[in-house]
Amino acid sequence: MKNSLLHPSSFRLHPSLSPDFVVIGHLTRDEQADGSFTLGGAATFASITARELGYRVGILTSAAADYPEPQLLHDIEIVRIPSPTTTTFRNLYHDNTRTQYVRDIAAPIRATDVPAGWRDAKIVLLGPLAGEIDGAMMNVFSPNTTLAVSPQGWMRKWDAMGRVKPRAWSEAVDILPRASVLIQSDEDLGPFAERLSSYVALAPVVIMTLGVNGCTIYQKSKRPLEVPAFPTKVVDLTGAGDSFAAGFLIRYYETGDLLQAARFGNATASLAIESAGAETMPTRAQVEARLKRG
Repeated sequence: MKNSLLHPSSFRLHPSLSPDFVVIGHLTRDEQADGSFTLGGAATFASITARELGYRVGILTSAAADYPEPQLLHDIEIVRIPSPTTTTFRNLYHDNTRTQYVRDIAAPIRATDVPAGWRDAKIVLLGPLAGEIDGAMMNVFSPNTTLAVSPQGWMRKWDAMGRVKPRAWSEAVDILPRASVLIQSDEDLGPFAERLSSYVALAPVVIMTLGVNGCTIYQKSKRPLEVPAFPTKVVDLTGAGDSFAAGFLIRYYETGDLLQAARFGNATASLAIESAGAETMPTRAQVEARLKRG
């Protein structure tokens, strides 16, 4: 099924085919050192992973009319909010340190943009990259929806030159009590590591991803549970956190077991980083084989 880049008001989707897994956030253009562009954003990597794990997937995003229809996103329904620009990032690396610049920012995504047929989705992942998601989005979905937040785009700001810097996530106090799960990396916290305790107090479940060291599960009034990563050969870490999020959320929805979900997410991410590019996200069979092998 060819993905549709249409205004929400003209979007048509048969109710029986409504997505099980919805990802909301900007699809991005990531400028490379040679001047070329690659497809980026949590919406890209998480949605492809969820599709490969057997779920019907929908993306709600915002981008310019000339944004291409990537073949990578085949069999994924896309609702595009019209925008004069597409969110574009440029990453510069020096001595293993990344400096990120934002060049353009697409239009915001509002709660009213969510198609009615998507509001009962099994799983929803909010993955803002540039503060584009309306906080009222937390009130749109069914109480039965597993509603996850990956808050990277709420935890950054940029100066007049577009250089991206960390910011304190002041909106967390309103957003997290209405979320099912918060998934973030230690890198996302930046200089605000002391805020982790407040996030744990606000959200039912907090997952801290730790790259090649696996993840830690936090719940209020419980001891943190460290879940080790699977042995892997790292080729490209791009999208690792997003593939983890998709794998974790799918298994958490299926089982309600945080440890099982974390191991499934770790296995998914370990496979994703063994090759470069979003086109190599693992299948469920591959993830289950890695879980068995350990």
